[in-house]
Amino acid sequence: MSAPVVEASIALSDNERTRPLIEGRVLAQGMRLIPTQVHPSEMFWRQLRFGDFDISEMSLASLLIAASRGEPPWVAIPVYTMRRFFHTWIRVRTDAGIETPADLRGKRVGVPEYQQTAAIWSRGILEHEFGVRAQEIEWFMERSPDLSHGGATGFTPPAGVRLNRIPPSTNIGEMLVRGELDATLLYLTDRNLVDRSRVDLSTVAGIRPLFPDPDAEGRRYFAKTGIYPINHTVVLRRSLLQRYPWVALNLYSAFVAAKEEADRCGHAMLKAYFETGQLSDDVRRTLENDPMAYGLKATRMVVETIAQYLHEQGLTPRVVRPDEIFAPSTLDL
Repeated sequence: MSAPVVEASIALSDNERTRPLIEGRVLAQGMRLIPTQVHPSEMFWRQLRFGDFDISEMSLASLLIAASRGEPPWVAIPVYTMRRFFHTWIRVRTDAGIETPADLRGKRVGVPEYQQTAAIWSRGILEHEFGVRAQEIEWFMERSPDLSHGGATGFTPPAGVRLNRIPPSTNIGEMLVRGELDATLLYLTDRNLVDRSRVDLSTVAGIRPLFPDPDAEGRRYFAKTGIYPINHTVVLRRSLLQRYPWVALNLYSAFVAAKEEADRCGHAMLKAYFETGQLSDDVRRTLENDPMAYGLKATRMVVETIAQYLHEQGLTPRVVRPDEIFAPSTLDL
């Protein structure tokens, strides 16, 4: 008798390291994946509220919040489809008197969603690197309860945090342009069912990044902490894993193969440089230390850091352990 082929829907954003899976060039052994490409903001909302897909990317923060309140219907594998230095995305009005992170104290700051992973990282870094606490800022949140991740996980503003809801008649971009906000922690304009802002702030005079050289700040932070913040992980239905325990490792292997294909394409020219001696062994060793690595062994400290930030920021009643969200078979990867 042939082994069963598990058919499963999968939702992924457009990402060079997952594109081989979306396009069918890489297959998950024993599975037939039916892909849908969805913007992450919408994808997480649909998963958390409706459970639309068997497998998907997931907000790491929302998953940890859900796990802190009981066993969620999702189990993660240590695959990370987005990592960024999100605090370098902060934008400010030039007339708001904000020259350094410390100047955000007392200011009106927009955020698409208070509990989204990028916001957790940015607030954690503002506090631990620059001494600015969330309670010292007045927050304005764009997403409505019905169209937010927090609406599905029971979000309430943490004690001491001043949080205002932006009315549906406007959005972060328009409020910044009108001077009704001083800054925004994160700014999203991609069209989806959740986010409302559409103004291209890069074209608006009088609005600039908080950090004059965002790339340099990212390098500084990584050199000091060794943390490359994780935003998205990958989850599957707990019921699917219970029925087919082998799918966790098969999926993990497929994501690794897709990532390796993308990395080979990105680094194909480097092979010739090494063979001709035009790049040194120091460069080779640097490239072997993959900042986008999958697996919990390479990323445990990063996952534990955001779990700590969530608790510090009053969004979880306790610090959630990595083994509470990842499939048991993947914990030693």
